[in-house]
Amino acid sequence: MKSITVFCASSPGFSAVYMEQAYLVGKTLAEKGIRLIYGGANIGLMGAVADGALEAGGEVVGVLPDFLRAKEIAHRRLSELIMVETMHERKTKMNDLCDGVIALPGGYGTLEELFEMITWAQLGLHQKPIALLNINGYYDHLTKLLQHMTDEGLLKAENQRMLLSGTDIHQLLEQMKQYTPPLVGKWITKDEL
Repeated sequence: MKSITVFCASSPGFSAVYMEQAYLVGKTLAEKGIRLIYGGANIGLMGAVADGALEAGGEVVGVLPDFLRAKEIAHRRLSELIMVETMHERKTKMNDLCDGVIALPGGYGTLEELFEMITWAQLGLHQKPIALLNINGYYDHLTKLLQHMTDEGLLKAENQRMLLSGTDIHQLLEQMKQYTPPLVGKWITKDEL
């Protein structure tokens, strides 16, 4: 993998571990020669992941909608800042530029970005690995929800397994490197239950 998109919060969270781990993710990607693609902001976990990569000599590309630039949150030290018109264009551009996706802790925006990417994968629009870095158990409840969706017959087990998860960035990158997309469709029929 040459480029990874990271989705994460523009807030720091209440626990220092989130900022520390976001910085470590950026640093690790840079040390491995992987270009960071992210939302372009200089605040919260977004700023920390970019700073980690930049301070380790990595290449960092931000993708930012024009309306957020006006709020003066654009990171000023990026290798490249790509301005787009809409949030949808942002996700499309980030998808076009990357070979895989990692979601760090975040709120609605992070989940929306994550689920759009995993939905595109489920529909066969791409075959990129998509992963959660489950810092401090942040995504434990989400993984339980996904299991519940599978148990209720609304999500195929093969598609549930498309979303990789780990607590260590090095191990997570190895999982992503080894990822093979499933060869099944999205839809569940009564015969499969």
